[in-house]
Amino acid sequence: MLTTLSIITLLPNNTRWALAQMGTAQQPLRRVPGLRFQKLLGSGAGGFGALPNLRRYGFMAVWDSAEAAAQFFATHPLWQQYQQRTQEIWTAELAPLKSHGLWDGVNPFDYQAEDAGAEGPVAVLTRASIRWTKALRFWRYVAPTSATVAQAPGVRAAIGLGELPVVRQATFSLWESAQAMQHYAYRSDKHKEVIRLTRQENWYGEELFARFRVLASVGTLDGKNPLTGV
Repeated sequence: MLTTLSIITLLPNNTRWALAQMGTAQQPLRRVPGLRFQKLLGSGAGGFGALPNLRRYGFMAVWDSAEAAAQFFATHPLWQQYQQRTQEIWTAELAPLKSHGLWDGVNPFDYQAEDAGAEGPVAVLTRASIRWTKALRFWRYVAPTSATVAQAPGVRAAIGLGELPVVRQATFSLWESAQAMQHYAYRSDKHKEVIRLTRQENWYGEELFARFRVLASVGTLDGKNPLTGV
């Protein structure tokens, strides 16, 4: 099995088409051979804002095999349409190291990965369904804290993603090492305060945390490959 995350940056004048795909692409994606789980995701303005960035989207997928993923990215008509309408696409191939929680009632990353060694770059996904009554408090505290991830030592890329504006949100970050990620997670006072408030105030109706080994990094994000910096 294989997990992938693609960040798609559209060419100008394609925002209406991309917004439509959030609904219309679901049916063809359900018929893709070997695609076990998928989410088309929007992104936040400025990386982590509550308002959307209408030119940047994410596609997270879990595949039966690397071959199924390669076949989709090379030949599927939907993905070819995305390629024709985008300025750039970056795709990370991921193997889960650790995951807990649920995404729409399942943990899609709860599988044993053959290539999930402990060394090398890692990625972290945190995802939550925010209770409507807690949304204001969430955005007051979490959005400013999430934005600090992008400037943390050892981070190569970070972005806020979401299925629905305001209440179904995720953060994805790419780190040069597990040590760099842990240094931020356990020594950042702002991060620790948000974790405390999350538990104390019961912000989430559903949440998931996953850590991945980064197997490959293909394409560009903001003009460069985040893993290599080139």
